[in-house]
Amino acid sequence: MKRFSGFPAKMRFTSLPNLLFSSVIPQMDDIAELKTTLHVFWRLYHKRGYPRFVTYKELAADGTLMGGLRDAASSPAEVLRRALKGAEERGIILHLAFDQEDLYLLNTESDRRAAAKIESGEISLSGLLPRGEPYVEVEEQPNIFVLYEQNIGMLTPMIAEELREAERLYPAPWIESAFKEAVALNKRSWRYIARILERWSREGRDDGKPGRHSKGEVDPEKYFKGRYGHLVRR
Repeated sequence: MKRFSGFPAKMRFTSLPNLLFSSVIPQMDDIAELKTTLHVFWRLYHKRGYPRFVTYKELAADGTLMGGLRDAASSPAEVLRRALKGAEERGIILHLAFDQEDLYLLNTESDRRAAAKIESGEISLSGLLPRGEPYVEVEEQPNIFVLYEQNIGMLTPMIAEELREAERLYPAPWIESAFKEAVALNKRSWRYIARILERWSREGRDDGKPGRHSKGEVDPEKYFKGRYGHLVRR
């Protein structure tokens, strides 16, 4: 089990009803149902508009959720279906079949009214249904923030912003390899790692693996002229 590195100073929260902890979770004996239930609450809490619902395709396309539903005997998709069915039968969520989509709402008074209006056609969901790509399991890559804290030290707001920019510019395998190279050389600084990444973006890596952009699309000058040009040297 990979140890969690801890919560940062600034983070967002998700509101959960007290009854979930006092009346629902104590009765659960299926960890997949618990994970799925909490994930549904998290998704719905951050939705906007009316009515708020989540589709099966959205859930099945979420790599974080599906990666946590691995089962030796079943596929993640089968585990998800069972977990949703269990949450529905327990009375946590409402399930609607609409336009070849499976919709899930919370079992609250307002959402029960919304579900009735959807079924009667009083509320139209035309154009509101999100589309999700099927989940494909891939080898998990360490998060750049985890790599930094494990190999360099405590994050600061300024470094965190620079890490986010690097994560946008470079492929995850490059970032992991750059950290490994810096650690092997005992050069544990973000400035040194940024120089490695910049060099690879300009000259290519020795293993010949392509980056996030094709060779013809990358302009090395953007790494010198951009917002974080001070991190690299010509």
